[in-house]
Parts: sequence; structure tokens; C-alpha cells
Amino acid sequence: MKGIIYAALTFGLCTAVAAQAPLNYDVENRGKDLGATAGQLKSNKKLPNPFEFHDGTKVTKFDDWSKRRNEIKADIEKYEIGDKPIPSDVSATYSGGTLTVTVKEGGKTMTITSKFSIPSGNGPHPIIIGMNSGTGSLSSSLFSGFVQVPFSHDQVAKYSMNGQKDTNVGFYKFYGNKNQNGDYSAWSWGVSRLIDGLAQIADQYHLDMSKIAVTGCSYAGKMALFAGAFDERVTLTIAQESGGGGINSWRTSADFASRGTNIEKIDNTNYSWFMQSLKSQDPYKLPHDHHELIAMIAPRAVIALGNPGYEWLGDESGYKSMMAATEVWKAMGIEDRIGFDFTGGHEHCQAASSQTKSVTAFVDKFLRNKDANTDIHVKPTNGKGFKIDNYGDWIDWETPNLPYEEASIPDTSVAGPDTSVTDTSITSCGDGRIALPKIGMHVTAGRIEVNGAPAGAIVKLYDVRGNVVATLGATGGDLPKAKGRLLAIVESAAGVRLMTKAIVNTGF
Repeated sequence: MKGIIYAALTFGLCTAVAAQAPLNYDVENRGKDLGATAGQLKSNKKLPNPFEFHDGTKVTKFDDWSKRRNEIKADIEKYEIGDKPIPSDVSATYSGGTLTVTVKEGGKTMTITSKFSIPSGNGPHPIIIGMNSGTGSLSSSLFSGFVQVPFSHDQVAKYSMNGQKDTNVGFYKFYGNKNQNGDYSAWSWGVSRLIDGLAQIADQYHLDMSKIAVTGCSYAGKMALFAGAFDERVTLTIAQESGGGGINSWRTSADFASRGTNIEKIDNTNYSWFMQSLKSQDPYKLPHDHHELIAMIAPRAVIALGNPGYEWLGDESGYKSMMAATEVWKAMGIEDRIGFDFTGGHEHCQAASSQTKSVTAFVDKFLRNKDANTDIHVKPTNGKGFKIDNYGDWIDWETPNLPYEEASIPDTSVAGPDTSVTDTSITSCGDGRIALPKIGMHVTAGRIEVNGAPAGAIVKLYDVRGNVVATLGATGGDLPKAKGRLLAIVESAAGVRLMTKAIVNTGF
């Protein structure tokens, strides 16, 4: 690789594919160092604008979203659940069908275990993390061929129905100074540590870390929602019947309750799950609301399931919140990545057959790479006191255009007719050439993000002298801490060069 010429090669494509935002990232929170802070309490009868920073400036491009997302995260941590720390020392082993994750911090050690089997074959195997069981409250048959990973949340924070927190176990004992946190910070922290562990065994057991889903129902539906929102490695979040404190916005729930319904709202939820201080908050003064908790998932995928026959779930509120959140995906041009199905007529946490089909569509499209229609927006009907068609009254802001844009340098997307390889990621053009996957590459200060590379691919970065300065995974990662021109080459697991692109590292 000596004497690299910094000109990317371009050949004719079989088909043109528009660049789309990544479906997941290789780190828990890309924006943790962006300096985002929580907003102040002030009266706002509408759902807050997800496209406005706390200083009043607007989100005007896709790359702005990471910082705005972290402002929302800061709001939720300050006013609802407490902070979610990222530990520096996590290790993992898989033996006898059990994953053991060991976390060390400040001289303390904590372990989290999960028992599951690895499907046969070489994979790569997608992953479903279920709250309490391998697939939550959904049928395991929906996730055939997946690694089905149960999150046993009592290891991290014990479930409490009466709001009494046990601070002598798990997360609270490990950290010691976070007893005022809500369990949803602890539980989402625990799911992230499982993902840390899965990443460490992924190569050995052929796990596909670009295809991770989380799911749960009821209080565990909230758990799945917080886990997916707070960890950008999650590809698909499935929030089933999460109700108040989940997909429902506090403002729309307060309004719904004012019309005589008995639903979960800010002053009658569980204050072990949330911070005790949340109980005294005025929902109309929060700088955020739960349409923005949902929006933290963007540009990744989410589907919410409801059950309007259960008054306590408050699905009118959930519907309005989902509709408001959808505007974020609409701004990015990826509305097919957010859906909801409020079909009723079934028991709590027992999905209707139509809802099972809705989930299957999202699983097929985003975790199995199959063609599927995910334009799924099933309104709640026949609920007590429902008034759903005025959701637009809650929005007094405009939706901008925030398209995802790749770096402008062309890429090698098709090899010439003399190329002879055997690689399942490569298809024939039918005219003597072979078509390589359409791969997107997006470069920001300090990071390179790759979208569309097959599992097992690597990204090699070369300096101007032809030296390899970094080798990254299929989704990219941190750039080396040096300014200058680099050559990024994406190679398949079989060693086939899939893409060559010259980039400029502007530093940090």
C-alpha cells in the first residue's frame, strides 16, 4: 500500500441507492462530549420543540441532532431518572451458555449474567434483548435465528410496585451515591452493560452487533424504551404497552386525565422507577416531554404497541406523543423507521395478531434486511373518552429538512470484470461486472461512520505514507488523534475491497 494516490475510483453502478442515516452506531452515546446541558423549567402548554436548542437556536442539519439529542437526555436525567454513567472497565466471558459481564469502578466490582444459547451456523446472528425473558412478552418465534438475550433486571435494580427502593443491591450498591436515581436509569445502564459484554464475544460467536433489538411490555415496555433511547447501539426498539412514563407525554396525559380518565401521569407514577422529585413537577414546565424521549432513538428504528381497552395505559396520550415524535424521522426523510399499532381487544401484554404482523415487518426490514412495508400507523379507537384527532393542537413548531448527507468524495461501488471473488456480500450486475454493497461513509470531527457494510467487514485507515494507522469495525469509529488526509478502505470478511474513499481528518 505504499505510494497511495488520493483519488477514489468510481465505476458504473447497477442501481443508484440514496444515502440513508445509519440504523445504529458502534458506541453507546456519540454526543457525550458535546457539552449538552439540561434546560430550565418554564411554562409551555404545547409539546416542546425537538428542533430547538435550549439557547433558542434551531437544529438546521442532520449533524446538529446528536447535540440536541444529548440536551434531551440531560433533561430526562435531571428531572426524571437521574444520570446514566458509562463505566471505564467492563469485561465479559461466555461459558456454559451464560454471559457474565464484570463491571469495575472505584475499587468496586459488579457482575451481570444472562443465560442464552447461540444459534447454529456461522451467522452473523442478530440479537434481541428482552426485558425479563429472551424476547420480552412477544413470542420467541418472531425472533427465530436470533440470539435471544434475557435482561434479568433484578440483578441491577429490584422491581418494586410500591415505590420502595432497595439500595443494597446492584446498581445502587455499586455506585453508592446514586440512591436518588430512578430505576429506569439503573435498568437502562444494565442493558448497556449487556451490550458491552455481547460486543466482547461477538467475533468468537458470530454475533451481529449492527442488528440489536430491545423489547418489553408494561413497566418493562418503559424499560425497553429508555434502553433503546439511551444507547445508540440499539437498532430497533419495540415498546409494548408502555403507557404513562413510557411513550406517553406528561403534558398530553395531564390533559387526558383532566377529562376524567384514570391514567398514569406525573403525580401518580412509581417513584422507585422515577426520581421522587418528579412527583412535584408541573408537567407543563418541563423543558422536554416524552415525544422527545422517543425522538432520542432517531435515526434508528422504533415501533410502539398499545391496547386502548386498558384505561390506565392512556393510549390517547401515547398516540399524540408518537405523532409528535414522528416529525423527527420525517425531518430526516426516514419515516419508515417509526411506527405504532394501537390495536385493542386483547389481554394486557398479549399482542393482537395484527400487532404481531406489525412487529414482524419492523424485524424483517431492520434486522433481517428483507423488504417489508413499515408504514404502520394504527390509531387507537374505542377508548374511554378518547379525543385523538386534535394532536396537531399540541404542536406550534415547524418541521425542518434534515437529510443525512454522505461525504462528497465518490466511492468504489462496482469492481471491474476481471475481479474474481467468492463473497456473499457481492452480487452480479449481469453484464460481466460485480456489484459491491452500496456503502455510505460520513465523516465528522473525530469520527467516521460507515453505513451498509456487511457484517464482519473492517475499515482500514492509511496515512499518506501508506501505513495503517487504525483498523475499525464495520460501522466505523473514532479517527486517530491527528489531523491530515487519510485513505479509508472498507474490506469484507473475505478480504474483498468494497470501498475506497479519501477523507480529511480535521482533528478534534
